Amino acid sequence: MDASVIIVGAGPTGLMLAGELRLAGIDVIVLERLCERTGESRGIGFTVRTMEVFDQRGLLRRFGDFQTTTGGHFGGLPLDIGILGNVHEAARTVPQSETERVLEGWAVQLGVDIRRGYELVGLTDDRTGVAVNVRSDGGEQVLRASYLVGCDGGRSTVRRAAGFDFPGTAATTELFLADLRGVELEPRMSGQQFAGGMVMVARLSDGIHRIIVGERGAPPQRRTAPPAFEEVADTWKRLTGLDISHAEPVWVSAFGDATHLVTEYQRGRVLLAGDAAHVHLPAGGQGMNTGVQDAVNLGWKLAAVVDGTAPESLLDTYHSERHEVGRRLLANTRAQGQLILGGAEVQPLRDVLSELIGYEEVSRHLAAKVSGLDIRYDVGDGANPLLGMRMPHLDLIAGIRRTSSTELLRRGRGLLLDLNDNAVLRSRASRWRRRVDIVTATAPTVAQHPTLAGTTAVLVRPDGHIAWLAPGSHHDLPTALDRWFGHAR
Repeated sequence: MDASVIIVGAGPTGLMLAGELRLAGIDVIVLERLCERTGESRGIGFTVRTMEVFDQRGLLRRFGDFQTTTGGHFGGLPLDIGILGNVHEAARTVPQSETERVLEGWAVQLGVDIRRGYELVGLTDDRTGVAVNVRSDGGEQVLRASYLVGCDGGRSTVRRAAGFDFPGTAATTELFLADLRGVELEPRMSGQQFAGGMVMVARLSDGIHRIIVGERGAPPQRRTAPPAFEEVADTWKRLTGLDISHAEPVWVSAFGDATHLVTEYQRGRVLLAGDAAHVHLPAGGQGMNTGVQDAVNLGWKLAAVVDGTAPESLLDTYHSERHEVGRRLLANTRAQGQLILGGAEVQPLRDVLSELIGYEEVSRHLAAKVSGLDIRYDVGDGANPLLGMRMPHLDLIAGIRRTSSTELLRRGRGLLLDLNDNAVLRSRASRWRRRVDIVTATAPTVAQHPTLAGTTAVLVRPDGHIAWLAPGSHHDLPTALDRWFGHAR
């Protein structure tokens, strides 16, 4: 084997997965077709859930200062995500190019082998490993790994070569995206409707404005190159009456509202993550964020299987958990697409939904959906609603040290949090110490989390999701440890 795992694609999803695998000591090669980062930024900012994910790995500080917001939208209708009362707000102004720079630096620091200028041209899965045919300036060669993961975007070569089914609906319209210098535009973060279409504007750093413009009825084009800026400026003028042709385009792109989801996230020893597994209208920037979260769900599971500490069946939970997330993602982005791209015939629906958002329960539901905070995995029966949800940020005192539940997840390992100094509990978990950190602590802020009131112990998976609670779970601790961390040794 050239590596235990080969990842194709050095975007945010592939780099995050590579880092997660290296945290667990797995050797990884990342193959990237491009010889250098493009500097283009299709995604800007992070949802609240991605902020949590980056924080639990100690990555947020690497991004330096950036703007955050409690504002959001669903299909252009304003939402207050601050209603969720979370520790983090959403990030507004972090371009995807910066995300890739930070994640690449982290991955390289952990020892990931990133090979740029390597294009996958074929693969063979013989059930004992995957042979990957790659082309580079040095010619063609074959690399071999135990597992291959496609993180190579919506036009994924890995997905096609491995024969994944990718059902869905083709694009019905085309929209333009451009980053501009030398023009001053009023921000329209939630979008603005015009008689002929829709525009959105966001202020980025360094005097750059991000615009998105969609003309109603514009058919999708089969393009082999980005659209000319003149097309974008002409469309903008037809809709708004404003002339932006004097602006300097940093980069220009076109996209559509195609919606596709693979039927399975794993075929044999080949897996998919991010846009390789799901494409959709980029409403609210959920695509890149979902890809990063795919990677965090997959990384520790794949590492445990490769390391031999968990059975291959653990990977089944990657599909069952993330395919459902993908299905719900496509449903909410299609609904938002109707609201954003629809004409006057959709206005009654916008009006009714605006009224409903005025109700706190509806507002909380939609805010959680677009923030990624509504995700709950099936980890077994239990009475506590936190089972399967992410562990809330909890300030802790462990001995004489102040720490937190977030900080204790930095190493990418499982965590058993003993909040009742229970020696019997710790003894029952001791056989899993190689894979799970066992920490005895007190929680002075537990009163801020009513669902944790009375909790004496919590088992947290490496991705931050709660796998077991005492009291609250209907199965015992060894059963939960065995399910998520393999048989005891």
